Amino acid sequence: MEKRKLGSLEVSVVGLGCNNFGWRLDAQGTATVVEAALDAGINFFDTATLYGEGKSEEFLGRALGKRRSQVIIASKFGHPGEGPGKGGRPAYLQQAIETSLRRLGTDYIDLYQLHMPDPETPIADTLGTLDALVRAGKVREIGCSNFSAAQLREAAQAVRPGAARFVSVQNEYSLLHREPEAEVLPESERGQLAFLPYFPLASGLLTGKYRPGQAPPEGSRLSGGGLANRFLTEENISRAEELRRHAESRGHTLLELAFSWLLARRPVASVIAGATSAEQVRANVAAAGWRLDAADLAKVDAITGSTSR
Repeated sequence: MEKRKLGSLEVSVVGLGCNNFGWRLDAQGTATVVEAALDAGINFFDTATLYGEGKSEEFLGRALGKRRSQVIIASKFGHPGEGPGKGGRPAYLQQAIETSLRRLGTDYIDLYQLHMPDPETPIADTLGTLDALVRAGKVREIGCSNFSAAQLREAAQAVRPGAARFVSVQNEYSLLHREPEAEVLPESERGQLAFLPYFPLASGLLTGKYRPGQAPPEGSRLSGGGLANRFLTEENISRAEELRRHAESRGHTLLELAFSWLLARRPVASVIAGATSAEQVRANVAAAGWRLDAADLAKVDAITGSTSR
């Protein structure tokens, strides 16, 4: 599989989001999905302290076992869901890294990311502690998630000479959510940051299994609850259907369009989609091979009401 640079790392252009581990998948289900990912050429696994209340990291580490050195593990810390007063505080960060290392069964994390900006902690304090972890060999590269362009600039200005800096930003981005194009993607290019899209398939809406006038498949992520209320809007369903028709007119699927369009964006290093089965993993990997031309990109812009950058 093609690989792209993320700081000093090289990551597969299709990664595996591990948010299902420890929640929708037990340890055995996780092992099956991880095995399929490795067999398909995926080397990039993205988890977080928050996922599965810690079981995502635990199940991922167990599934990788002795193959840990063959892969790039990304994890995240500092989400408000981890508890009040934690965030990017140095004392919590020192605790969080040790917990994640223990769960993952490793002595280093390849990419350690601040999950959310922490308005209560100066970014310079967080960066200083992250730099110490890099120097101690516990972390190879550092990144951030859910940062605005202004916050990316603030973080860049807070880095001490010679210290570790953010090499990536992970924000929501998909055919149906193009907000990063206004400021964050251009800032990523200026700052030489790798961009990692989350919700690249709009929580499954861009897989092609949701159709206008039909009930969501039973047991799917959008069959009910908050995600359904957010993603299954009339506008999104209509646009997804137009995108599907265009992809099929070109001999491709909506899933292929969703992956390949993201990989056509210059700063994108890897599309990290979740999966609950080996079949989903293989479908995601196979979807990344379409090289869209200018006419395809223009058609996407026309359907989504946005302009390519």
